[in-house]
Amino acid sequence: MSNDGVNSGRRRFLVAATSVVGAAGAVGAAIPFLGSWAPSARAKAAGAPVRVNISKIQPGQQIVAEWRGQPVFILNRTPEILERLKGIEGSLADPSSKESEQPSYVGPEDRSIKPGLLVVLGLCTHLGCAPTFRPEVAPADLGPEWVGGYFCACHGSRYDLAGRVYKSQPAPLNLPVPPYSYETDEVVIIGVDEETA
Repeated sequence: MSNDGVNSGRRRFLVAATSVVGAAGAVGAAIPFLGSWAPSARAKAAGAPVRVNISKIQPGQQIVAEWRGQPVFILNRTPEILERLKGIEGSLADPSSKESEQPSYVGPEDRSIKPGLLVVLGLCTHLGCAPTFRPEVAPADLGPEWVGGYFCACHGSRYDLAGRVYKSQPAPLNLPVPPYSYETDEVVIIGVDEETA
């Protein structure tokens, strides 16, 4: 068979040019595809540590922050609140927090780095409802033994002001304590362990 009139140099050039354009197209298509596997900016922000200014929380008051899409209760506990916590340990399911989810650097009873400041996830350990902050003592609807705490209206679970669950409740565990640390005396970082801060 004769190759009369065929320019082999031109053929090689066209094959090479077509290969280069094809490879560039494949790379161009692969970049967005591989980029779709990376977490979005919103997802990255959802797991990022959160700085909370605690200087304006009045004694006995609570604020709610958000970390990883979950509410975090931050309570400025008074000496009276801390004293009342000691008198109810016999009514609690896990007073020493042996079964609880909490970092090793928080105290097992007061469940905090500094006793005056409580930091807990605000989701009931039964089915994930948000308990209500009920700091009043002996309200009519919660009974004379109530010394302040958290009440989950979904199924009636009760927690004290250290996030410890009372006995015989639908909730099986204490409220979780997220990893947190103090950046300064006025700023708490939720999501960064005290041990690594």
